[in-house]
Amino acid sequence: MLIPTRSKYRKVRKGRIRGVATSGNYIAYGDFGLQAQGHERINSRQIEAARQAMTRYIKRGGKIWIRIFPHTPVTRKPQDVKMGSGKGSPEYFVAKVKPGTILFEMQGVTEAEAKEAMRLAANKLPVKTRFLVREEA
Repeated sequence: MLIPTRSKYRKVRKGRIRGVATSGNYIAYGDFGLQAQGHERINSRQIEAARQAMTRYIKRGGKIWIRIFPHTPVTRKPQDVKMGSGKGSPEYFVAKVKPGTILFEMQGVTEAEAKEAMRLAANKLPVKTRFLVREEA
């Protein structure tokens, strides 16, 4: 699973995910991409599940890039703890995703294979996605 090696602050506030992606919103490395269509927090387990689904379908052919990283810690208080007494401890990490963000890229496989692999990956994610093909300029 993806987790940051170190961070400046141990706990962060929840915040809101607004607007559309202004960076990471184009296919940079591969020929095919999976683009988010909504605002969502994607945790490291979901990213790993999607990666495994793609890798197993293409049978280790081609190359996959993961374009998102879970930097943001999410805290949770233990069960049966009363209100008050501060914020809980970090439980897992999430990537905040805006509409237009490219989540995964793929290269070295046919378009049909890439589309099916991305479909399997999209089923593991909590956000609506669409399949993109790089335009050759």
